[in-house]
Amino acid sequence: MSDKIQDVIMIGAGPSALTAAIYTAREDIDTILYEKAMVGGIPAVVDMIDNYPGFPDGIEGMALAEQMEKQAKRFGAKIEFGDVTAIRTEGDLIALTIDGAEVKAKAVLIATGNANNRLGVPGEDEYYGRGVHFCATCDGAFYRGKRLVVVGGGNSAVQEAIYLTRFATHIDLVVRSTIKASEVLQNDLKKYIDDNKITVHLGSPTEEIVATDGHVTAVRVTKDGKSVDIETDGVFVFAGLKPNTGFLAGSGIELDDQGFIKTDLRLQTNIPGIFASGDVRSGATMQIASAVGEGATAANSIDEYLHDLK
Repeated sequence: MSDKIQDVIMIGAGPSALTAAIYTAREDIDTILYEKAMVGGIPAVVDMIDNYPGFPDGIEGMALAEQMEKQAKRFGAKIEFGDVTAIRTEGDLIALTIDGAEVKAKAVLIATGNANNRLGVPGEDEYYGRGVHFCATCDGAFYRGKRLVVVGGGNSAVQEAIYLTRFATHIDLVVRSTIKASEVLQNDLKKYIDDNKITVHLGSPTEEIVATDGHVTAVRVTKDGKSVDIETDGVFVFAGLKPNTGFLAGSGIELDDQGFIKTDLRLQTNIPGIFASGDVRSGATMQIASAVGEGATAANSIDEYLHDLK
């Protein structure tokens, strides 16, 4: 790592950061992105994306991620692998600890996204993106005329189960204990239960996601002390989201009650020079298109901030 003070460091290399990098690098702002896992973020592990503008026939997630990466690099953005473990201010500069070394920048964009809480059961990781999903609006349309299982009992699980009835012939809502969604959502859910579009399985913790010949075929749950297989063509898991903000402990950056980063309308945090965009930001809509838009907004705000520093 260089001792040079960077103009802007972006933490993460998903759609939001890559978009921001396209804008900043194109303005000749020295831009470097640090990614600890996979360049491209969530799109890179999704088979097909149907709801991103400009691709009427859809686009493979990896292909979209690669195109964003190439575009950012074309304008001069640098992408390196590194794990950011701490961030602090030092006068007008921001110091980051990356793989144990300190790197300084004039501005920082945090675009680390979030992670879906996992069930931690066999089959979940093996069939992620190939029968196991975490985003109904992203992948629900692939299951037109199919049967689905939704796992979870909170607001998101109930909302997404109702949404998925647009495509699936039937939804089995598998709930570990009891429904914890709001009363309004529970009332909405009852209508779908009465219409036989959704069946709710209470007190049914998930044991395993079962597959045959590489295709998800059932969800095995514990019900009344026995293992029961619920047949399905796909599984959508909504066990909550965990923002990737653990490394911000002690940074002074303000988070909301769920750990997402608070920003103003310019996407700046409570600390001048530190910005946040995409799914890690409080109030984000958790969609690729909106993450891209926020990346553009953050880039413009960073440009203005750096100009004012001069």
